[in-house]
This record gives sequence, structure tokens and C-alpha cells, in this order.
Amino acid sequence: MNEENHVIHKDGQVSTDKVDNAIEKIAPEEREQILQNFDAFKEYLGKRIAMGESIGLSEEQMAKIAEKVADYLAAREEPRNREEKLLQELWNVGKEDERHMLAHMLVRLAQSSTPNH
Repeated sequence: MNEENHVIHKDGQVSTDKVDNAIEKIAPEEREQILQNFDAFKEYLGKRIAMGESIGLSEEQMAKIAEKVADYLAAREEPRNREEKLLQELWNVGKEDERHMLAHMLVRLAQSSTPNH
């Protein structure tokens, strides 16, 4: 598979500009399943965070990816539950530095939902 379309490369480089494209490649049914239930959303993020950790990504790198994902979701997806609605509202009123901190908190929240943390 061609690595130029990936967000995370084998060498640990991160291409945050590819996040939107990566999200759009998720089948609509799978995306709906992930977003429908907040626990499923946390579990999905937790698996992605664990994968990032396994290849040596720092929390900062993962937070930058989380920022791009949150930007995408806030702009293109309707919240499916109360938790997502709250996150969207916080995201929309937050300044850039506040959004960055919220992205760090989302990374930690996802980490806490995985068995190894």
C-alpha cells in the first residue's frame, strides 16, 4: 500500500494534512457505528492511540492528530449523543490553545479506556 496517503508513516512521521482524507475513507456504516455511541468512540480512539504509542508517537504528536480529527468532526458530523454535543460545543467556543489542550485531554481519555493504561 502506498504510504503517501497515510497519516502516520512507518518512520514515525505524521502528516496531519491527511487526516480528513483518512476519515473519509472509513465506510459510512463503520463511521456511524463509531460515532453513535460515546463508549464506542472512546474505544476506537483508544485503539488508535495504542497503535500510535506502539510505533513511538509522543502525546504531542497524537494530540495534533486529535486536533485535526476534532476539526473534521466539528465541521462535518452532527453529534450523535450528549457527550459528542458537549465536545463539539467546547471545541467551537475554544481558542486555538484551548482546543490543543482539549485534544491532549481526549488523548488521555482514550488512553484511560484501554486495558494497558
